[in-house]
Amino acid sequence: MLDIRPTCEHCNKSLPYDSREAMICTFECTFCKDCVENVLQHVCPNCGGDFEKRPIRPKQLLKKYPVSTKVVFKPVDVEAHLKRINKN
Repeated sequence: MLDIRPTCEHCNKSLPYDSREAMICTFECTFCKDCVENVLQHVCPNCGGDFEKRPIRPKQLLKKYPVSTKVVFKPVDVEAHLKRINKN
């Protein structure tokens, strides 16, 4: 089951369970759509994978399967990230 993390790891923007702006990688690293497109260039800074739209957990299942309250806020060193992905 997905964690459904509450914020963007880079900019700390709120990403509630029903956000259409939340993007995740295969390891559930969570970023907002703006950071994925404009900062990260669609490459996860943690694993190097790509991103997909995070599914929305149905509201009626939130009580039984609550979303995560753990905030992972670790802004990306953008210069180092871009250097790493543009090596090719």
